[in-house]
Amino acid sequence: MIKKEMIAMLLAGGQGSRLGVLTDNVAKPAVSFGGKYRIIDFPLSNCINSGIDTVGVLTQYRPLRLNTHIGIGIPWDLDRNVGGVTVLPPYEKIGNTDWYTGTANAIYQNLEFMEQYNPDYVLILSGDHIYKMDYEVMLDYHKANKADITIAVMPVPMEEASRFGIMVTDESGRVTEFQEKPEHPISNLASMGIYIFSWKTLREALIKLKDQSGLDFGKHVLPFCRENGKRLFAYEFNGYWKDVGTLGSYWEANMELIDVIPEFNLYEEFWKIYTRGDIVPPDYISENAVVDKCIIGEGAEIYGEVHGSVIGPAVRIEEGAVVRDSIIMQETYVGKGAQINRAVIAQNVAIGDGVVLGEGEDAPNEFNRSVYAFGLVTVGENSVIPSGVRIGRNTAILGETTTADYPNGVLKSGGAIIQGYERGGEA
Repeated sequence: MIKKEMIAMLLAGGQGSRLGVLTDNVAKPAVSFGGKYRIIDFPLSNCINSGIDTVGVLTQYRPLRLNTHIGIGIPWDLDRNVGGVTVLPPYEKIGNTDWYTGTANAIYQNLEFMEQYNPDYVLILSGDHIYKMDYEVMLDYHKANKADITIAVMPVPMEEASRFGIMVTDESGRVTEFQEKPEHPISNLASMGIYIFSWKTLREALIKLKDQSGLDFGKHVLPFCRENGKRLFAYEFNGYWKDVGTLGSYWEANMELIDVIPEFNLYEEFWKIYTRGDIVPPDYISENAVVDKCIIGEGAEIYGEVHGSVIGPAVRIEEGAVVRDSIIMQETYVGKGAQINRAVIAQNVAIGDGVVLGEGEDAPNEFNRSVYAFGLVTVGENSVIPSGVRIGRNTAILGETTTADYPNGVLKSGGAIIQGYERGGEA
């Protein structure tokens, strides 16, 4: 039998519905980030930088682009004969066919994968967070405390604590109370969704709880283990960590990359973030272009102005166009004279000449006010915006729109043009 001290199970099957049209055709972990990366690159890079060479990636929603990006794991040195990276989708079994119905249910359905490595410890990760963490240090903490489960935590503002699993610990760091997304939190020490389980503890809990509907770590597994006397410890993390689950947090995390002294630094030598690289030419900045405080991806061509923005590979921005405080993903075209302010634009979008994005005052979005907020314009991939139209704030565009879709050439703040959106209004 193969023996690994610790393997990682990376949960990457979420829809990411709070990112709206950005995830209409792609799972959230495969969404572009920081010009050249995808969100899943960060936990995968953390694994190999921490010496973990066996990773199971659990996929479900829209897995094609994610699977293509991961491939056999070459960029992360995870193309191994023993271990490496393995993509684990749901599969048909004798007697039933189940989708993954919860975080812990997904892990339970892959017990056989874990058993073949006979691990001492299993690291559970989410595929949609931006951070750098040495999991080996967390494992040392787990061992030192003779823990059954170690939960990575960090303090959050009290007003945000209800969004997380909340821990109360004693002076030794042992968890004495646990609340899952409480209405009235008793602490601000929040779970990061990163767990180290001793293998025996994890296996026993998953088998005993296997019939629980929507089996989840925060709701079911952690309370079950604590109630049965297992040793749960909180590992406090003090570095940068961001859940980019909303358009606002996603935009903010990208903008933080271009600060003069970025809180999250992509340029450190000792903890590199690896990704799959496409074969594209160098970027080109024309003589009359103006670029300041930006990330510019490979193969981009800049003929206009770009200020405080993150520009992906092979983006073309024509003369007279001005882009401010925006994210533009790969292979998007921005026409002459376009004015783009506080926009998140997915890949392979065509924006016509003279288009104005992000004008006017904020207004609640008529399609989904909780998603399309933060004063942003959000444009889904493969969309077309015709020349000359004007689009307000808190708006969403998806599809090949024409001038007929814009009354008097305008989409007012809070408006939406959504063509063929599969998840419906309240995504």
